[in-house]
Amino acid sequence: MSRLDQVKEDCQRAAEAIAAALGVEVEVIDLDLVRVAGTGKVRNDVGSRLLRGLVNKHVLKTSQPIFIKEAGYHSICMSCPLTGSCFYKASIVYPIIAEQNVIGTISLIAFSDEQKVTLLTRTESLMEFIGRMADLIAAKVLETEAMTEKMIMASQVNAVMDAVDEGVIAIDSEGVVTHFNLSAERMFNIPKNEILQHNLEEHLAGLPLLSALREPGGFTSRECFVQARGRRLHLLVTARPIMGSDGRPVGVVASARDFKETQKLAYEIMSAQKVFTFDDIIGESRAIKELKARAAKIAGSHSTVLITGESGTGKEIFARAIHAASPRKNKPFVAINCGAIPETLLESELFGYEEGAFTGARKGGKPGKFELANHGTIFLDEIGNMSLYLQAKLLRVLQERQVERVGGNRLIPVDIRIIAATNSNLEEMIAKGRFRDDLYYRLSVIPLYIPPLRERPEDIKLLLEYYREHYNNLLGKNIRGYTSRAERACLAYSWPGNVRELINAVEYAVNLEEGDLIDTGSLPRSVQEGGHRMAEIPGRESRWVTLEQMEKEAIISALEHFGWNEQGKTKAARALGISRATIYRKIAKYNLLPPATREETLTRER
Repeated sequence: MSRLDQVKEDCQRAAEAIAAALGVEVEVIDLDLVRVAGTGKVRNDVGSRLLRGLVNKHVLKTSQPIFIKEAGYHSICMSCPLTGSCFYKASIVYPIIAEQNVIGTISLIAFSDEQKVTLLTRTESLMEFIGRMADLIAAKVLETEAMTEKMIMASQVNAVMDAVDEGVIAIDSEGVVTHFNLSAERMFNIPKNEILQHNLEEHLAGLPLLSALREPGGFTSRECFVQARGRRLHLLVTARPIMGSDGRPVGVVASARDFKETQKLAYEIMSAQKVFTFDDIIGESRAIKELKARAAKIAGSHSTVLITGESGTGKEIFARAIHAASPRKNKPFVAINCGAIPETLLESELFGYEEGAFTGARKGGKPGKFELANHGTIFLDEIGNMSLYLQAKLLRVLQERQVERVGGNRLIPVDIRIIAATNSNLEEMIAKGRFRDDLYYRLSVIPLYIPPLRERPEDIKLLLEYYREHYNNLLGKNIRGYTSRAERACLAYSWPGNVRELINAVEYAVNLEEGDLIDTGSLPRSVQEGGHRMAEIPGRESRWVTLEQMEKEAIISALEHFGWNEQGKTKAARALGISRATIYRKIAKYNLLPPATREETLTRER
């Protein structure tokens, strides 16, 4: 579309008015020699291209008007096949110039002797007149283009505003709403067409946007309680004044976010960005000290690590601490839970995908977690939940240090350290054909086992105190400690959920407790019952024993059933729900001996 074509209707109206006033015909031609407007004999040719147009070409080229007294006999006409027999009698052709650029021509044309006389007798005045008409058409073109540009900009602004997750509202200096994006419609449950051009206070009470007119620079992240159609909304609002050409505010634009969502996002960002070191791992038990020392030794290596342990023991924290102590500490740490994502999604999450790999694939494709972790560490949690198909792909990454995106055909090199974790017994899974033995050996180059909390009771009190103080600060409480009853209950409880369960229990207690000390009544019911319940050995109604004695007798009973040899100890550990390493530690701790060895020892002592 030519620039004149944008205003062709205006050109046609102007041509008809000029023709009626002067008694001659008018035509408007664009740079492509297409007739944009015309009257009289050329009216029906509007929209068609001139076959020759030599005079118009000359004016477009020179930017100068021209008066043809005898059409067909002018020097410009000499190369035209209609020389001497042109159907025009005479013409005045004037350039239309917009911002120093020629965009077309406007002509006064004589098709009859009477019209020719008009042009000949009034040449100077008509030349001046048609020049002004050319200027008016040029001004109309510039106005239309400016308006079009403003409309495009307005559409772009609206599109950007509607793409923003936050509610965006703009008002004028009188408080009348001028903009209201889609997120604002959803947040306040008010359709845009019901609030636009209405006073803000008619629909939203408590949104202090007019105050931003009086505050230099407006305000940032102000907590507000807004009434919207009977609902009370807790928001975080940022407002900025809109300044006019004279430097005075003419309105306000504001963004609003749900306060709870903002708080949640802040917690997530803080959690994601926190760097865990070995000093952040709480524990003074011998088992934890030895584990931290061993993990610190292997942190500088690039070898693959397999962390095993029950759910909630802190496998990811150990992985983050290893990364923080490694040469890769300033590079990415990327964590992914292989058990929380469906297999079809897990593959694209890990390996990424190319554009068009599947329905809904993002334009341009997407890098996977392996690529995002390049030069850093990737933590694969719950590796035991990975399908055999993905296990094979992971094995290839470990062997070749290359990944191939879903739907792609190129290998992308990656320099990553892999730390895997599981609470499953991978050896059992291998025996059942659910986990690849070659992958297991690749992953467990450096195995680390995190003992459960019940095996290191000396750490329980430290954890209780640390998280009491943590939630005191977070929740604005001033709880000084635990009653002796509550402490005994916590120390007697077996914590099947380990450190994660303990953290949740302390948060629960700090929320509920109204006194200075956490008492048993503020502890979760499971901890109360687990701490108070004593164990009675069957057949010994008058004897009550400690949990430690129960554990010792349970291990002896299992070993006497399965045998005291290596195979029997492995079966006993499995039956008791503990690892083989744990049963060996317990045997050493309680100095447990097979019956025959015990009898020999007693005989020698006698």
